[in-house]
Amino acid sequence: MKKTNKEKKIIVEENAKTPSKPVVLDEFQQNYVADEPIIKMRDVKISFKMGTAERIVINHLNLDINRGEILGLVGESGSGKTTVGRAIIRVNSVSAGEILYNNVRISGKIPKSRERLLKTKIQMIFQDPGDSLNDRANIDYIVSEGLRAFHMYENEADRLKKVTDMMIRVGLRPEYLTRFPHEFSGGQRQRIGIARCMIMNPEFVVADEPISALDVSIRAQVLNLIKQFQQERKMTVLFIAHDLSVVKYISDRIAVIYSGKIVELASANRLFEAPLHPYTRALLTAVPIPDPEIEKKKQIVVYNPATAHQYTRQNPPSLREIEPGHFVRCDDREFELYKKELERFGGESNG
Repeated sequence: MKKTNKEKKIIVEENAKTPSKPVVLDEFQQNYVADEPIIKMRDVKISFKMGTAERIVINHLNLDINRGEILGLVGESGSGKTTVGRAIIRVNSVSAGEILYNNVRISGKIPKSRERLLKTKIQMIFQDPGDSLNDRANIDYIVSEGLRAFHMYENEADRLKKVTDMMIRVGLRPEYLTRFPHEFSGGQRQRIGIARCMIMNPEFVVADEPISALDVSIRAQVLNLIKQFQQERKMTVLFIAHDLSVVKYISDRIAVIYSGKIVELASANRLFEAPLHPYTRALLTAVPIPDPEIEKKKQIVVYNPATAHQYTRQNPPSLREIEPGHFVRCDDREFELYKKELERFGGESNG
């Protein structure tokens, strides 16, 4: 039986009187500023106690990670790049300074409610896909562990649908949910790790050398998968690696870290066009060239800070902006030298 226009009008008026459910913003959303970096690291110091001695790994680190970008963090083994990522997810404690997420402090002692909320905002993709998965748990449990912990589903059918959709999204079959990690290859295990991370719909992801343990043929697939998720969801990614060629492919900006300090920071294209710091140049010469004839003639640059710089207490180095968006760690004398080198490299890059 059809309703008359008068009856329809009454229903519309009653619906209009019904108050809508208010949207409750968490403290990270309340402090959200669109034009400001999502992560701010201010004078961060990270150290480890070795008996009575203290080993400083990161000291006076200042780094901003812009919202929606992929920031590549590169450096040799032991340079402190993984320590930075682990400090952001609160695995490594900060000895001094602070780390802000959406202008809210997440380092040091924070309320339990904030720490719990942070786990839904920040996720990590680990380096070794084998060690990061629980061998005693099946894939269904592994992928949905975060959903269960934070009750991010309506009922069992909704949970299963989310897990199944995510498995298909990362290129795995839904019937794999009843299997265990040891039944998969390294590339498949890394896809499971990515599924476990992305099912939480995080705003920020720390990818700690996610392809270093994989075969060369699988690396491009995993890189493309991470990049697709980042573009679709407008996520921010800190991509940690030691291979500059890989980082250039996936990153918007690249930060080069040496001995716990950022020595150069620029857009991916500009860093390859105009590398200024001698350590950056040394890393670039270590990138293999596909042409064997060129590779044989290539001269490897070895970085020795004792001979490459002439720093004094009166003129200490600091991270300085030498051109818009391009920062180099240098003193006054080096700053002028790098300025002249930029003229040789040409003007600013558009990339």
